[in-house]
Amino acid sequence: MIYVIMLLELLAIALFIYYVSGRLMGSKINFTKRILSVLLGVSLTTFVYWYSYLRYIDFMSEDIGFAVADASAIIWVGSMLLISMLFYLFFELFDPIELGERGERITGQKFILQRIRHRWRRQKRLSQVLEIAVRNGFSRTIRYARHRENNRDFAIAFRDTLEQSGGIFIKFGQVLSTRTELFSPVFIEELETLQQDVKPLTSEQVTAILKKSLAAGVEDVFSEFNMDPLAAGSIGQVHQAVLKSTQEKVVVKLLRPEVKGVMRNDLDILVEFAEWVTSKSTWAENIGFRELAIGFANGLREEINFEIETRNTIQVANALRKSDYPVKIPHIFQEYCNDNLIVMQYFKGKSISRGQAVFDHFAIDQKEFGRTVLFSFFEQMLFSGIFHADPHPGNIFIDEQDGKPILLDFGAVGRLAAQQQDGLNLFIIGVQQNDAEVICDAISVLVEDNSHIDRQKLEQSVGQLLLKIAYVDKIQTEELIHAMFDIVREFGLSFYPSVGMALRSLISLDGTLHTIDPKFDMFTEAKVFAKKYKTAVLKKPFKEPRETKQRVEEELALLIPELMKLPKRADQLIQRIEGGKMILHHDVFSDKHNANFILQLFSRFVLLFSGITFGLISAALLAIAQFINTAYAVYLNTAAYTGLFLCVILLVRLSIQAIRDMKRSNT
Repeated sequence: MIYVIMLLELLAIALFIYYVSGRLMGSKINFTKRILSVLLGVSLTTFVYWYSYLRYIDFMSEDIGFAVADASAIIWVGSMLLISMLFYLFFELFDPIELGERGERITGQKFILQRIRHRWRRQKRLSQVLEIAVRNGFSRTIRYARHRENNRDFAIAFRDTLEQSGGIFIKFGQVLSTRTELFSPVFIEELETLQQDVKPLTSEQVTAILKKSLAAGVEDVFSEFNMDPLAAGSIGQVHQAVLKSTQEKVVVKLLRPEVKGVMRNDLDILVEFAEWVTSKSTWAENIGFRELAIGFANGLREEINFEIETRNTIQVANALRKSDYPVKIPHIFQEYCNDNLIVMQYFKGKSISRGQAVFDHFAIDQKEFGRTVLFSFFEQMLFSGIFHADPHPGNIFIDEQDGKPILLDFGAVGRLAAQQQDGLNLFIIGVQQNDAEVICDAISVLVEDNSHIDRQKLEQSVGQLLLKIAYVDKIQTEELIHAMFDIVREFGLSFYPSVGMALRSLISLDGTLHTIDPKFDMFTEAKVFAKKYKTAVLKKPFKEPRETKQRVEEELALLIPELMKLPKRADQLIQRIEGGKMILHHDVFSDKHNANFILQLFSRFVLLFSGITFGLISAALLAIAQFINTAYAVYLNTAAYTGLFLCVILLVRLSIQAIRDMKRSNT
């Protein structure tokens, strides 16, 4: 019977510890970690208490159970509380869960054992990648190479490391090979040799994906389905089929079944690898190697979700619906699409990557074709705000029926806000007019933080750049944009990610236009586009009077109520000025976020000050007790140990809050 009572008493104490520890540690405490920390704390302290004290007591004769009415029981319960909180602090410190702004978890893995197993796999994979890097001499060359940007051994070691790591590391290297504004020709040359051997999906795998992804049976959706792929990549595979309902020819894009799992794990490893490289090399830090990896990871996460590509395709198609430039975009059959499958319109055409031969075959004017493609991209970037971000030759085809351009593969799409569209427009105008001041106006809009720009020095640098491209027949787009990246980086600035994507897309587009017509000059044609656009804007009210009238009425409906309030507001303003009541002030607490931040900071300072005070007073009491031999020494020691206990409790709470704040700030 006594053992049952002991267990009940222990359970009651554990519940008490669970409640008190939660209250002491604050809100948003994770249930699983809290339970586990209490179980470990109670078990450990109970074992120590029994081993050091209770095993010497005869419970059967004294009939006292666990409720030992002396100081040891109080020390035991206090230790139980403290150890439980310390265990929770340990779990919070090493738990990879990320938190949102309000402390909520934003990871999909909920159980600690799953997280531990996932963490172990990640660490094992990261160790493999780092071992490959060391074996190839990458860590040695990154540390000792004098001119890393031109060091062939360093470039080879980097390429070998990516190639042997496989998977998305190879794809990352292939993407880096296009970043000629960051890497020297030595690196680009090595990275361009990266090749990924991708085996096509088998017929069984294709059938399984279709059955899993389609709401109806395969034979109910398609009257024909060609199992031989039109193309196979590391992410998806493309097949030709015929819809049963309309007998239309369609293209079916399937997501490879293993991609999501591999990507989800290896993308995290890639970012950690990039952080390791950045910590070892100033060169990597200067070019933003970690940010490159994060941007690549975010882009690839979108690319493996076909619902995003479906939405991108529809958005661009809708934006260009009334365009004057006849570019074709496949129609999406949304009723059959999901995150693993896309069904789109089939166009019979040839890729422009074949160059002169394909244009000769269809008897198409290369310059006019290139102008249509360029003007369409200008319209997307500068006026629609959503643009195809990967315009390489493989994504642009010629329609065999009418010779018009076809745009394919909208997995990578950029979006520019209205202000950034205006800035990019200013940049192009500044280059056309050879005006450094206009280009500097554009840069101030296109960079993330323009508060510390030295305008005079910036104009001087841009002016020097313009002198390099002045008095030439043709402006080298790649050279110009790379130079702009260099100037921005030299002044400690950085373009908005979407702006950087747009500029790199222009470089890629320029190469594509040269494939179409080797004599094509992007900036010369940009002048033609600007002239056409201005003329179209002036003529639009006369071409579409009804639409113009409706737009004017809408604007007036918004403007007139505000205009009617102006006289009253002006009168109130004059009265305040005459009465000397005009006071300008800025209250930091008027912003809710600022007020919350100050209050949290103050409350934690109070807790920290209280904890340190308890610790100092307790240490002083312990020191005084050493010199007192009377009964008062017992009271002093008791008070001192109580104070130290409270000091540790407060500091543990503050530590947990600090760790959670760090996790929130990293998301």
